[in-house]
Amino acid sequence: MESIKEQVNYFGTEKVSKILLKLAPPVMLAQLIQALYNIVDSVFVGRFSDTGLTALSIIYPIQLLMIAVAVGMGVGINTVMAAKLGKNKSDEADEYAGIGTPLAVILWVIFAAACYALMPLYARVSTDSPDVIADVIIYGRVTCVFSFGLFLESVWTKILQARGDMKTPMIAQIAGAVVNIIFDPILIFGLFGLKPMGVMGAAIATVLGQIVAALVVMKKGFRKSPSLRKYPRYIAKIFKFGMPNMLMQSAYTFYIFGLNMVLATFSDAAVTVLGLYYKWQTFFFIPLGAMQTCIVPVISFNYAARKYERCKKTLNFSILFGVALMSLGTILFNVIPGPMLRFFSNDAQVIEIGLTAFRIMGFSFITIVTSLTYPVLFQAVGMSLKSSALTVIRTVILFVPLGYLFSRFGLDYFWFTYIVTDGLVSLIGFIMSRRFFKKLNV
Repeated sequence: MESIKEQVNYFGTEKVSKILLKLAPPVMLAQLIQALYNIVDSVFVGRFSDTGLTALSIIYPIQLLMIAVAVGMGVGINTVMAAKLGKNKSDEADEYAGIGTPLAVILWVIFAAACYALMPLYARVSTDSPDVIADVIIYGRVTCVFSFGLFLESVWTKILQARGDMKTPMIAQIAGAVVNIIFDPILIFGLFGLKPMGVMGAAIATVLGQIVAALVVMKKGFRKSPSLRKYPRYIAKIFKFGMPNMLMQSAYTFYIFGLNMVLATFSDAAVTVLGLYYKWQTFFFIPLGAMQTCIVPVISFNYAARKYERCKKTLNFSILFGVALMSLGTILFNVIPGPMLRFFSNDAQVIEIGLTAFRIMGFSFITIVTSLTYPVLFQAVGMSLKSSALTVIRTVILFVPLGYLFSRFGLDYFWFTYIVTDGLVSLIGFIMSRRFFKKLNV
C-alpha cells in the first residue's frame, strides 16, 4: 500500500497530464471490458432471437440504475478517501473504505428485492409483445437478483483506485469479461450437450462474470469495518459525495425509459435502434468515462490541499483528451453506421431507421464530453448541488421533453434531441465552472 508521502508526491506535485495518462489506460481497458458485457450479450442474443435483442434494449435502463447505485456508492467512498489522503489522514480513509462492504450488501438486497417484485410490471409497461415481456422478466430478474458481484466489485474497485491502484481493477474486469464471453454462447445456444437457455443463459453468463471480477479485487479492496457508532456520520458523507454520480446515472435510467416510451409510439424497431446506439455509445465513450474516473481523486485531493490551479489543469486536460478521442466516434457513426447496425441485427426496419439515427446522434459526441465532465468537477470538490443541477437539467428538464417535442415532427427529427440537449448543458456547465474558478482566484 502506498505511503502518504508517495500519495502526496503523486497527486499533489506530479505533472497533471502524466498522472492522468498513467491512470487512464488501465481504467479504459477495464471499462472496455465492462462494455463487452453488454455488447457480447447483444451479439449472441441477437443471433438467437429478435425478441431477445429487443428485451435487452428494454432492460438496459434497469441495468443502468443498478450500476448507478453500485458505482455511485463506490465513487462516494473513493472521493472521501482521496480528500482524507490529501489531508494526510490515511487511517480515517481506510475507515471509510471499511464501510463499503456492508453498505454494498445492504443496497444489493434492497435493489434485488425491488427488481424481482416490479420486473413484470416494468415489462408490461414497456411493450405489448408477450414474447418480449417474457424475455424481459427472465433476463431482468436474473441479472438483478444475483447482482451482488457487481455491488461488491464496484466498491472494492473504487477503494483501490483511491490509492492509485488501477491495474488490479483492470485485471478483475478482464477476468470477468473472459468468463462472460466463454459462457455466453455455451449457455445461450446450449453447446456441449447443454439445453439452449436463450436470454436466461446470457443473464447467467453476465452475473458469473461479475462474481469473478469481485473475487479478483476482494483481497486488496476489502477493509476492516470501523465501529458501528461511526456508521451514520460516515455513510452520510459517502452519500454526499456519491449522490451526484448516483443521480447522474439514475437519471439515465429514467430518461432512456422515457425516450423508449416515445419511440414505442413509432415501432419496436425504433426502440431497438436506441438500444443499439447505447451499446456502441458505451464502447466509444470509454475514454471519456475513464478520464472522469481518474480526475475525481486527483481534483478532490488537490482541492482539499488547496492546490486550485492543479484542479483547473486537470479539468482542462481531461476535456481536451476526451474531445480528441471522441471525434473518432463521430467519424465512425457517420461513415459506417450500416456495418455497426448489422453487427447486431439484420432486421431491415432496424437498419433503415438506424442509418439516419446513428448519423445524427454521432454529432453529439463532442458536446457530450463537456456536458458530462462539468458535473464530475463539482462532484469532486463536494459541490453536490451544482453537480446534481447539471444532471437534472440534462436528463429531466431537457432530454425527454425535447425528445417528445422533436418526435411530433417525425421519427427522423427525434434524434436531434441529443445534439440540442448536450449543447445546452455544455454551455451552462462552462458558465458555472468559470464562476467557480474565478471565486478561487485561479
